[in-house]
Amino acid sequence: MLDKYKTQLLCSFRHKFGSGKLAVIQNIAWLFIDRILRMGFGLVVGVWIARYLGVQQFGLFNYATAFVALFNPLTTLGLDNLVIRSIVREPEARDQILGTTFLLKLAGGIGCVLLAFSSIFVLRQNDQLTIGLVSILAMAGIFHAFDTIDIWFQSQVQSKYTVVAKNTAFIVMALLKIALIKIQAPLLAFAWAGLAEIGLGAAGLILVYKVKGYSLELWCWSLPLAKTLLKESWPLILSSLSIMIYMRIDQIMLGEMVGSSAVGLYSSAARISEVWYFIPMTISSSIAPSIFAAKEVNEELYYQRIKKLVGVLALISIVITIPISLFSENIITILFGQDYAEAGSILTIHVWASLFIFMGVGISTWFVAEGLTNFALRRSLIGVAANVLLNLLLIPKYGGIGAAIATVVSYAVASVFANATHKITRKIFIIQIESLLDLIKYFNLWVKNILFIK
Repeated sequence: MLDKYKTQLLCSFRHKFGSGKLAVIQNIAWLFIDRILRMGFGLVVGVWIARYLGVQQFGLFNYATAFVALFNPLTTLGLDNLVIRSIVREPEARDQILGTTFLLKLAGGIGCVLLAFSSIFVLRQNDQLTIGLVSILAMAGIFHAFDTIDIWFQSQVQSKYTVVAKNTAFIVMALLKIALIKIQAPLLAFAWAGLAEIGLGAAGLILVYKVKGYSLELWCWSLPLAKTLLKESWPLILSSLSIMIYMRIDQIMLGEMVGSSAVGLYSSAARISEVWYFIPMTISSSIAPSIFAAKEVNEELYYQRIKKLVGVLALISIVITIPISLFSENIITILFGQDYAEAGSILTIHVWASLFIFMGVGISTWFVAEGLTNFALRRSLIGVAANVLLNLLLIPKYGGIGAAIATVVSYAVASVFANATHKITRKIFIIQIESLLDLIKYFNLWVKNILFIK
């Protein structure tokens, strides 16, 4: 009877997700449209702002952004994938799950504002401009609670609705930022514009949710569900905090140890590197529901999908990384101007972090599916320790280049090699290494074919 049940469940799964491939592809396409628009238009506006503000003020703005980012994990509470999994398993409990998630995220957003403000006040109590920037940027965390609606549409593989809502806000506020440049607005005005974009995006999500026939009034709070989610998510919260530390601590340490100008140069290079990070997150979030479902019925198919995902993401990262690394100085000077020319050397190194970021995102779903969120935290803490230590050693001597080296090494440690340190995670480490070896093999074949043709 058990075998018959499994067979029926597998057939049902294959019918649902086999026929749903088109929906997944369409969802990825919509998310790519979202990110490409943001990447293209956002990069143009961002570069324009960087040129207008100059290296020092641009560095100060990015210092404040990086500082707030340290507290951003409180706005998500590591809930996103857990909530998607819960909705996939219990779709009838939608309103309870979404209501509980919203209130948890709202509380986290308020906590983010309070902690960011109090921390920067203690650290730079005589620097009113930096305190103002951090306070304004941190308030965006409150509006992020409405990303609960985005989670719902992700779980239904219908991200096109959130793309429309958020991009409308993005385009409107991008035009406003251009207007601010034209009227020569002060630095704080750009922080207010960033906050307004998040608020307008939240309003758009509410509107789309209602237009689709859903009601926020049906959302309800469940204390047992909140306890269950937080019990499983707390390692993810700490893991996200660790990730933010080793993603942003370089800019904060540069600001404290070298100065705002160093942060400005480093941030211009990091902006080019990090603009591509939406790709693994977009693909992974769209594939995650089918991976969670495969776990329930077929272990072999489950690991096949994970390995394929890691391999595809690694390939995409290499296609992006090599040309940027080769032409980094030209890219920087064309986009940001001669004042930022020193950032070319930083970009040559920093962009290689993409390979490890892509591979790390590719296996993040595995940690959630296996209930191993504590191991995700463990590898993130290893990455933080490596990054902080390397920054302390390299920044005083090499400045931004040292910070870039520290970033690449710490990403490699946290995303890949930390998985080899425990027998439970060694299986996923092997999958990552096999994907890398396959990539090297295909690259060698490609090079040989090119040489042969010549």
